[in-house]
Amino acid sequence: MIAAHGLTKVFRDRRRGELRAVDDVSFTVAPGRIYGLLGANGAGKTTTLRLLATLLRPTAGTAEVAGRDINLDPAGVRARVGFLATSTALYGRLTARETLEYFGRLHGLAPDVLRTRIDLLAGELEMHEFLDRRCDRFSTGMKQKTSIARTLVHDPAVMIFDEPTLGLDVMAARAVVRFVRACRDRGKTVIYSTHVMSEVEKLCDVIGIIHGGRLRDEGSLADLRARHGETDLEEIFVRVVGGEPAPPPLLPPR
Repeated sequence: MIAAHGLTKVFRDRRRGELRAVDDVSFTVAPGRIYGLLGANGAGKTTTLRLLATLLRPTAGTAEVAGRDINLDPAGVRARVGFLATSTALYGRLTARETLEYFGRLHGLAPDVLRTRIDLLAGELEMHEFLDRRCDRFSTGMKQKTSIARTLVHDPAVMIFDEPTLGLDVMAARAVVRFVRACRDRGKTVIYSTHVMSEVEKLCDVIGIIHGGRLRDEGSLADLRARHGETDLEEIFVRVVGGEPAPPPLLPPR
């Protein structure tokens, strides 16, 4: 369902020069699977996802997403993808229902289909109690659930989540993880980007570890554990990305 081939994105800055945010990244995601993209802040996760969602054009390389090439048919990709970004905001004066109706109409959904989709998403994401309240009165969890529902209102085949539980309390995060797992069980293809190790362990069929813009290792959790001789995913991650920095030298006594 997703096949990335040598994806590369170079940004150029007058002061810092060339920055290779994504460097020759290749991977595939089979239908009905969750691919976990694991990395620290600044590792290249978000840029990779934005390339796949056609929000950025690659400097080199390409990818096929749901049968469409990101360079040759970006509109076709966007019609088949739901992308949840960390920086997406809601319009505070609309209710959650009005937000979903607006984006559903943008996707060309018929009124009866749109009503069915809203009811389905509201039930799965536990939104009914605030569905007709204005977004400017929402908690962080309510806002995130509304953003997820907006992302998926057109029932896309491919779902891309960038840090979907960032800033959520335990119960809201559990509801999001439960929803993502249900999407996989219905045959959706999911890319799940995070730095939360426990979520990766619970959800992901395949894990890709990205660092410095490059995909450093990839495999199922069992594969990674066997390859590195470790059971703890955090320890595996630290090994893959090159270890922890050395502690600062002790100052001599005065």
